Amino acid sequence: MKRSTKRPEPSNPGSSGPPHGWRRRDMLLGMAAAGLVACDGQEDQQAGSKERRFWRMTTCWPKNFPGLGTAAQYVADFITAASGGRLTVTLFAAGEIVPAFEAIDAVSRGVVEMGHGSPYYWKGKLAACQFLTSTPFGLEAQEQNAWYAQGGGQEIADQLYAELGCKFFPAGNTCVQMGGWFKRTIDTVGDFSGLKIRMPGLGGEVIKALGANVVNLPAGEVALALQSGAIDAVDWAGPYNDLAFGLHQYADYYYYPGWHEPCGTLDCFINLEQWADLPTDLQAIVATACAAANQMSTAEFTARNANSLQKLMDEHGVEIRPFSQDTLNQLAITSRDVIAEIASADPQSAKIYQSLTTFLQTIRRWSENSEAAFLQARERALSS
Repeated sequence: MKRSTKRPEPSNPGSSGPPHGWRRRDMLLGMAAAGLVACDGQEDQQAGSKERRFWRMTTCWPKNFPGLGTAAQYVADFITAASGGRLTVTLFAAGEIVPAFEAIDAVSRGVVEMGHGSPYYWKGKLAACQFLTSTPFGLEAQEQNAWYAQGGGQEIADQLYAELGCKFFPAGNTCVQMGGWFKRTIDTVGDFSGLKIRMPGLGGEVIKALGANVVNLPAGEVALALQSGAIDAVDWAGPYNDLAFGLHQYADYYYYPGWHEPCGTLDCFINLEQWADLPTDLQAIVATACAAANQMSTAEFTARNANSLQKLMDEHGVEIRPFSQDTLNQLAITSRDVIAEIASADPQSAKIYQSLTTFLQTIRRWSENSEAAFLQARERALSS
């Protein structure tokens, strides 16, 4: 039986005002777009527009955590405002309703209507989900977004999440990440052996094959685990998030590049039954909210990572180190073998991996001759 969402309007403990990066202009544009959709003249939509719905969103993040919690709050606030309150979304941080890694179960069962996290958190339920977040040495954020929008990624993800009882939307991206914080130097791939490290997704599977002890921890437990010595190293995201967690206080070596996670898709997932029950104009508002959050978080991470890296180096004396080229070469070889083996284990993983691989082969030449070539030219010009 479908749980009613037409309950008394709740307070909003998950909101403490507009999230960082919010602009009134974005809200007005969203409201204008929603208004155009709402004016299609269909009688069933007009009837549906009189209903007020109250949804809860559970997340995998601490409340208003930079770039992650704020992306989720952006989605909730956008939907509420653009719908004129017809669909009011209240955000709850990890642990307020369910623990972080139980978010998709809560949505699937109808405990809450929607959630926000990252697809690789659900690989224990469907292994193929981890391919939707990122692949080692794979697509970067702009390319990944292109795959979702133009390369068939949205349709593939929808089919996969339907098995979890959810509708899928990309709703944020961490962009290319750093290689992680380490308490000891990583000079060769042999140094991963025996390392206790927090690294989710396919990257974690790669270094597990190299002898690392890989654990997955929710955001709220990362800093404490590194501080206490429960782990020796941690991949989180990038300088923006890492500085907020204070990870520089507990590890001496900050490595780059983020070979394991060249982008980091965040997902908004909605109970399928509740999604199907929405009038089409409200569906359009939800879709637009997720697309806007995807764009806003990419901009936020790009700008704030730059500022935060400078602060880590100038104010905290953090030493950033590159992985050696030999280490990266060996990681790339291991990645190909490990990912191919994982992809061959089930048809869903194989389908997604094939789609991503085909898209990468198609787009890489353009990326090399556009973005990569320009960045190299710009660096030479600015350094001369």
